[in-house]
Amino acid sequence: MALRTIQSADLSGKTILVRVDFNVPIKEGVVGDDTRIRAALPTLEHLLAQKGSRLVLMSHLGRPKGGADPAFSLAPVAARLAELIGRPVQQASDVIGDAVEKELDGLESGAILMLENVRFYKEETANDPGFAEKLAKLGDVYVNDAFGSAHRAHASTEGIAKFLPSYAGFLLEKEVRFFQPVVTNPDKPFVAVIGGAKVSSKIGVLETLLPNCSALIIGGGMAYTFLKVMGHTVGSSLLEEDYLDTAKSLIDQAKEKGVELLLPLDHIVASEFSENAKPEAVDSLDIPDGKMGMDIGPKTVAKFKEVIGGAKTVLWNGPMGVFEFDNFAGGTLEVAKAIAECQGTSIVGGGDSVAAANKFQLSERMSHVSTGGGASLEFLEGKVLPGIAALEE
Repeated sequence: MALRTIQSADLSGKTILVRVDFNVPIKEGVVGDDTRIRAALPTLEHLLAQKGSRLVLMSHLGRPKGGADPAFSLAPVAARLAELIGRPVQQASDVIGDAVEKELDGLESGAILMLENVRFYKEETANDPGFAEKLAKLGDVYVNDAFGSAHRAHASTEGIAKFLPSYAGFLLEKEVRFFQPVVTNPDKPFVAVIGGAKVSSKIGVLETLLPNCSALIIGGGMAYTFLKVMGHTVGSSLLEEDYLDTAKSLIDQAKEKGVELLLPLDHIVASEFSENAKPEAVDSLDIPDGKMGMDIGPKTVAKFKEVIGGAKTVLWNGPMGVFEFDNFAGGTLEVAKAIAECQGTSIVGGGDSVAAANKFQLSERMSHVSTGGGASLEFLEGKVLPGIAALEE
C-alpha cells in the first residue's frame, strides 16, 4: 500500500486542512487524556515549518445529537493543543459558513484555526458531497492524520479528498507501516496475543491473522468459550453459547495450519464480578461451579511469556483479564511486560490493550501503540479503510 505523504509534498504558502482525531475525554472543560493530541504533534509541527503555511484543523468529539452542543465543543481541545504546541490555537465559531471564512481571512501564516466539532452537522457522518465541498473551500490541500477515524467514510475523512490534493500525515502513515505487514507478511515467528471479553468482536481478526501466525494466544473472557467447546467447565465465567461452533472452527483451522493455539492452563477466579472480590487460584483447566474466571493463572503466564519471548513480531489486542480491577490485573501486566521486553517488533492494537499499556506505563517500550480502536480492528480484519483508500497512490 503506497500512500501520498506530506514528506514528499510542496506545502509552502498553503492553507492546509488537517483532519486530526482529537476525540478525547473531557471533564469539566479540561482534557483528561491528551495522548491523541500528542500523537498528532509531529505532523502539525512539520506542516507549520513549511514557509508561509497555515493550518485549519478538523475533528469530531463524541456523538452530539441535533446540531451544535456546547458540551461537545472542541474549545478545551484547542486550549490543550496550544499548551502542547507552544503557540496560540484559535477556536472557530463554527465548522463552515461566512463566520468561519471571515475568521480564516484574518489567519496569518504560521497560525492554527481549530474548526468546531464536524459532527455538529449531520452531513458529516452522511458523507454529504456538498458539505465535503464546503469544507474543502477552507483550504488548498488536505492532510488526513486521523487513523482512529479512517474506517469511517465521512465527509472530513473521505469525501473531502475528492476535492483537494490529499496526503497522509505522519501518524496515519506510521499506523499503516506497522499494521500492513502484520496482515500480509509479518517477520516470523509471529505471535498474536488476542484477549478481551468476546469472541464475537474478534472473529474477523482471528480469521485474518491465523494463516500468518506461528502462535495464537487467546486470553480474557473470550478464552472461556474456547475452553468450553474443548469440554472443560467454566463455572459462571463469561460465555458466548452462540459462538461455540465458531471457536471450534478456529481450533480446527489452527490445527490444520500448524499454528500453536494457546489457551489458559490455570485461572484466577472470584465468586462475583467486583473490584473488591477475593481472588482465588485454580490450578486446573476447569473452573468450578459458582466461580468466574477473572484473570489467567501463573502457569499460563509462564507459558505465554515463553512463547512471546521468542517472537520476531508480536501483535497484542485485548487484555488477559479484568485488568481494571487491581486484584485481577496481574496476568495482563505480566503479558504486557513480556511484549515490552520482546526483542522483535511489538504492536499494541487499540482499545483496552492501549489502556492497559498506559496503566502499566509500558507504552514507551512498545514499537508501536495504535491510536485507533475500531480502525485498528478493521485494518487487522483485512478491510479497506475509506480514509486510507482515499490517499493511495
